[in-house]
Amino acid sequence: MLQPSHSSLQVAAAPAPRAPVRDRDQDAPWHTEAVCRRDEAGLFFAPSKEPTAARLSREEAAKRVCARCPVMVECREHALLQPEPYGVWGGLTAAERRVVLARRRRRDMELKKAARAAGRIAQAG
Repeated sequence: MLQPSHSSLQVAAAPAPRAPVRDRDQDAPWHTEAVCRRDEAGLFFAPSKEPTAARLSREEAAKRVCARCPVMVECREHALLQPEPYGVWGGLTAAERRVVLARRRRRDMELKKAARAAGRIAQAG
């Protein structure tokens, strides 16, 4: 997943149960433990002019790889914070990440609005 490739589609194995999160070496970056480092990078990034059916199949296969990854959450947060505009990261497609980001922005705005309202009530009270 770390480098796009336009090789042939590789089907991922069925997801294995997630291993419990263990203490990671603080000096090692999260992506050193990423399962996708051992898989076909082309699975995570779309080749140009990819037909819709092929894209959906490839994305589902990539998500199955992500589902068995011990650093899926870290990968997802990286992709949301960057934000990564392409590919499957942390089990989410670019479109799914845009939805998550929009929800986070909306939630943040609502929390700020509620905090301002509470501040006004406290001042008036």
